[in-house]
Amino acid sequence: MIGFIRATALADFSAFASSQGLQPAKLLLRSGLPVDLEQLPDSLIPYGKMLDLLVLCEMETGNPLFALQYGLFQGVNVFGPLLYLLRNAKDLREALSELVQYYRVHSGAATVGLEEQGKHAFLTYTISDTTVPGYRQGSELAVGVGMQLMRTLLGNRWSPQALLFQHAQIAEPAQYRRLVDLSPRFNTPYNGWMFAADLLDTPLASADPALHRLIREHLDYLAHMTAEELPTLVQQLIRSFMPEGRASIEYIAAHMMLSTRKLQRRLDAEGTSFQELLSMTRQSMACHYLQDSALSIAQLADLLGYGDQSAFSRAFQRWYGTSPREWRKQLPSKAGRLQALVPSAGDRAS
Repeated sequence: MIGFIRATALADFSAFASSQGLQPAKLLLRSGLPVDLEQLPDSLIPYGKMLDLLVLCEMETGNPLFALQYGLFQGVNVFGPLLYLLRNAKDLREALSELVQYYRVHSGAATVGLEEQGKHAFLTYTISDTTVPGYRQGSELAVGVGMQLMRTLLGNRWSPQALLFQHAQIAEPAQYRRLVDLSPRFNTPYNGWMFAADLLDTPLASADPALHRLIREHLDYLAHMTAEELPTLVQQLIRSFMPEGRASIEYIAAHMMLSTRKLQRRLDAEGTSFQELLSMTRQSMACHYLQDSALSIAQLADLLGYGDQSAFSRAFQRWYGTSPREWRKQLPSKAGRLQALVPSAGDRAS
């Protein structure tokens, strides 16, 4: 999914931001990200909004290396189940090759590369859109994470030869040396690390072939599911914005940093539409609130974005063959049979 990344990419954000004198919840809100993001590590967030957050933090602290420091602070916590695959590979070459292969489970906005050139190897990070604001911050965050990953896999055998950045120098080399013991090279073809190629053949002490195979199977499943997550993400956003009256395709597309046309095309490719997802979400929310709250039918109609109570009642009648008022009266028997109430496909566009 181009433009999205797992919320684990912001692992430990609150702890690090607080240590820098920042107020993490306010910064997340200003960047258009949910304040409970760290409690939802598997959810997808717009990569551009994460970069906006990094830029904002840099501005607030006046620290041009905020993103690099944050990447070093969070380290391997960003990888989730992918880390277990890497740690159980037979050697560093296999681990990094699988990082390249499965990174799409973590992010659709960037790629990881592994190249060998003679005696040198390069572990690289490439953001798909190099013009996006925050490109530099995103690259430096990833490089910090990459360093901690290599330390985790190799221990004291990790001895990089060079730190490479595509962007121009923005801080004194001594500031980088204090963090990573190297002065970076700027305006290079890569963002990433150069190291001795013979390190790729280093066996990993934690390797467990059986566990490695099981984790690969799990990640193959996740990679397949990632391509199908867009409808789920859109429903989550509809549910979040519905009480505020902002559950429109225009608002949600803007939140996702997509045009409405592009969002519609992507949903079409998944065999659904925004209107269908809106209707499905309204149905589940209607049943929830009819069971679990004292909202009046009129208040519920307003909450779900209907112009008036009668429009909501007509839609509910199409979904379940009864009015919301009658449905609520029959709750003791209705609740037990809720899962069996599946609206017809023709009704989902209501």
